[in-house]
Amino acid sequence: MELIDLKAEIRKGSGKIAARALRKNKSVPAVLYGSKIEPQSIAVNTYEFSELIRKNGSSGLFINLNIAGDTKPSRTVLLKEVQMDTFRLNYLHADFQEIDMDEKVSVMVPVEPVGASPGVKAGGLLQVIRRELELWCRPADTPESVSVDVSSLNVGDAVHVEDIDLGSDIEIPHEVNFTVITVVPPVTSGSDSDEEVEEEEEELEA
Repeated sequence: MELIDLKAEIRKGSGKIAARALRKNKSVPAVLYGSKIEPQSIAVNTYEFSELIRKNGSSGLFINLNIAGDTKPSRTVLLKEVQMDTFRLNYLHADFQEIDMDEKVSVMVPVEPVGASPGVKAGGLLQVIRRELELWCRPADTPESVSVDVSSLNVGDAVHVEDIDLGSDIEIPHEVNFTVITVVPPVTSGSDSDEEVEEEEEELEA
């Protein structure tokens, strides 16, 4: 697990007006919280934060957060949530959770299919139903991605969450045995629905 450095500063204002002013000044409003600290309003530089996301993504991102004027020189945090204006492509807000390296945390990690599926070779389509999985593990045990072997999947086969074994140190919290990846039949031209529409049109003309 790699810690990525990010600078931040304590922000005094709160509410929509203060947040809007921060964004105008090229800063992203954020909050820092944890089991052993009170929530703290902070801000990070928009460019530095954007570059961090661009290079590393936002899933399972552990950060060495340096807050100017803070009582601690640096804090180990997990980027928990990023709010974004998808129309303007602006970052609106970020949530950082301070973590203990010896305690397990909930972290989202991307799913990565591995291998060549015989079902895909036969014309099927590989569908990744869950692009991320929630893991419960210590920061040092967190993988960059969850590799899912698809080399035995034929058309109609699927990998469910309970088929994935990440070892005794990593749990995947779940209540139902949901599908993670599946191989579906290819979409053919002239589907049944098209034929049904044509039949209905012929009946109406008659």
